[in-house]
Amino acid sequence: MTPKGEESAGASLDERIAGALVGAAVGDALGGPVEGYSPDQILERHGGRVHGIVGPWNGDAWRTARPIAPYHKGDGHVTDDTLMTHALVRVYDHVRDHLDAYAVADHLVPDLMTNPRWIPELEAETIPLHRIFLAEKWLATRLHYGHVDPREAGVGNIVNCGAAMYMAPVGLVNAANPRAAYAEALDVAGAHQSSYGREAAGVFAAAVAAAAAPGATPDSVVAAALSLAKDGTRTAIEQVCEVASRHGDFESALTPLREAVAPYDTVGPDYRSPSLGARRPSRLHAIEELPVALGMLLVSDGDYRQAVLGSVNYGRDCDSIATMAGAIAGALGSAVPEEWSKRVAEASRLDLWEPPRALTAVTREIFARDTERRRAHAESFARLGGPSCSD
Repeated sequence: MTPKGEESAGASLDERIAGALVGAAVGDALGGPVEGYSPDQILERHGGRVHGIVGPWNGDAWRTARPIAPYHKGDGHVTDDTLMTHALVRVYDHVRDHLDAYAVADHLVPDLMTNPRWIPELEAETIPLHRIFLAEKWLATRLHYGHVDPREAGVGNIVNCGAAMYMAPVGLVNAANPRAAYAEALDVAGAHQSSYGREAAGVFAAAVAAAAAPGATPDSVVAAALSLAKDGTRTAIEQVCEVASRHGDFESALTPLREAVAPYDTVGPDYRSPSLGARRPSRLHAIEELPVALGMLLVSDGDYRQAVLGSVNYGRDCDSIATMAGAIAGALGSAVPEEWSKRVAEASRLDLWEPPRALTAVTREIFARDTERRRAHAESFARLGGPSCSD
């Protein structure tokens, strides 16, 4: 097996962006059918661990069986994590520059509300707004109907992983620059989330940017995340990753990772019956998904297949955990299994490789524009008596 640092050093920008976006979508699709359940429930339902694409939890009764109905989760269908990620890529493709909270109001929300698309879980063509969760519908309520300042629109929303789950494109546009990815994601996510939900969006984007750097490793990704993370998010990542470093397989890590993140997770032990303090702003807490995704990245030593399968079998909000782990492992250069990506693309009726192509072109344009902006700034600063670029 090629050492992870060497594998990462040889991957091009195009390959990293494709790996991250395709990897996120495939992780999402694998996690969807077991979302909300515990590792023990998953083990019992499937007669063992999940090792690939599986069908709906309730089989052919998925249309009416609660609490999943009416969504067809399983059989390679992506969920709202991927729908939102691809929507953000389309915003970048339109703006062709860095984004902020106003770009969410001006472009992302109209895209969700007015452009019908095939929604795999609904097996129908409709506007994405009809599929996304309440925490994402908040975007339309606050920005389209409420005309709230986009920079403050996230205040009052459920504090969850809703903003973080689709921030991989921000990390990729800022490839190899985690600090810039963190700052841009915080701005973008301000339209959607507050508190540790917004913080997680910034840290996840930073982790993806760090993973896209030549020679990156799981350890360097976690180090970059910790260098930027604040408050409970930082502590949760520290604790989970410290535990993860003692495990070399996801089976042995499932319970310890949950125990490590539990003090920071507000949802509580029963994922489908959140505690009274769930999803409220706090400087002491964190979303569960990002620390666990980073933990699985360490447990797997950056191997895409193992990082995603560990995330899937962890249960709870495992589609989002696997989305994040898949994006980071893909950005590191670990290959997404072709048998998974082809089947997800076919089942979801999506070209999983078109968004990476679009985002790669935009990323190159933005870097060129950033270079010109830096040059102009340096020249102006030199004229003020500061050092020149050649000094």
